[in-house]
Amino acid sequence: MMRLCYRPLERCLGRRSGDGLLWHTELKPHASGDFSMAVVQANSSLEDQSQVLTSPSATYVGVYDGHGGPEASRFVNRHLFPYLHKFQKEQGGLTSEVIKRAFNATEEDFIRLVKQSLPLMPKIASVGSCCLVGAISGSELYVANLGDSRAVLGRRGFDGERTKVVAERLSTDHNVSCEKVRKEVESLHPDDSSIVVYCRGVWRVKGIIQVSRSIGDAYLKKPELNRDPVFQQYGNPVPLKRAVLTAEPSIVTRKLRPHDLFVIFASDGLWEHLSDEAAVEIVFKNPRAGIAKRLVGAALKEAAKKREMRYKDIKKIEKGIRRHFHDDITVIVIYLDHQKSSFHSKSTVGCITAPVDISSYHSDGVADEPSG
Repeated sequence: MMRLCYRPLERCLGRRSGDGLLWHTELKPHASGDFSMAVVQANSSLEDQSQVLTSPSATYVGVYDGHGGPEASRFVNRHLFPYLHKFQKEQGGLTSEVIKRAFNATEEDFIRLVKQSLPLMPKIASVGSCCLVGAISGSELYVANLGDSRAVLGRRGFDGERTKVVAERLSTDHNVSCEKVRKEVESLHPDDSSIVVYCRGVWRVKGIIQVSRSIGDAYLKKPELNRDPVFQQYGNPVPLKRAVLTAEPSIVTRKLRPHDLFVIFASDGLWEHLSDEAAVEIVFKNPRAGIAKRLVGAALKEAAKKREMRYKDIKKIEKGIRRHFHDDITVIVIYLDHQKSSFHSKSTVGCITAPVDISSYHSDGVADEPSG
């Protein structure tokens, strides 16, 4: 089943739009409803990677927001789901422990790749990725997260709640701009007064990075890498006594209820411009088809407004330069249709993976395959 994640054919289901750096799917079925997916590129190389795996009994969602380069997010895109499948099969079902093992195995494999690649590619030691995974198995929803990508549930409001739809955040932002996360990091490093530093207008771990958990970022986890002569010459060594980042995911498990309507999974590029409530309102009030693209469009309009520009002008800005206006943005909206008693029959086994790089996505719908 997991081999399907590597086939480029499913990418043909996506479409290009008037924005040459935007890719999206209108609407596709999964085991408990429909889903929509969209990605817009801002960096010279797309650092966001994403995928949705469907089967008659389960749905898996992955959003991987890379930083420092695309290598870590591309690696996670190829390795995490196969590990989930392997460990789930071994343990006879999906559990939080299965998810933790899959994250840990992916991290270990990537760190091993970094060490092997260091002589020829020393900067790979400073490449990392946030990692957001959702899994729906039966009536159980799992959300696992490293970093500041976010999953937000839209549910019907109860009696007494003022709105018809309520936004409920399911993931934890592991970003030291949040005071609670800052205190958590500081408590783990009581002997390091510079563990979190206010730098260039934001809080950063060691004055370098805002997220406190990730896959990769090996030079902030492995003190020996900072002592490596090759990395010292070409990288950005940081004297460490011990790891200052972790790859331990936060995991939320939730029984799905009849009032749960949909879940938005998105990289922080979306949440930088839209609040949880604004995003949920957009999904609730608009048609399903192309809803992920609509959310991306709403974020881009906000980004344009902040720069006193028009939305159509942002569309004309080329990759790389466009990063000064907004980040790569990935959005996946998963609808939850509880009323469909026979929904298991509507979904076949398949995997849709967004193009590895939107700018190199050809008109025939086949994207360049990742190397390595």
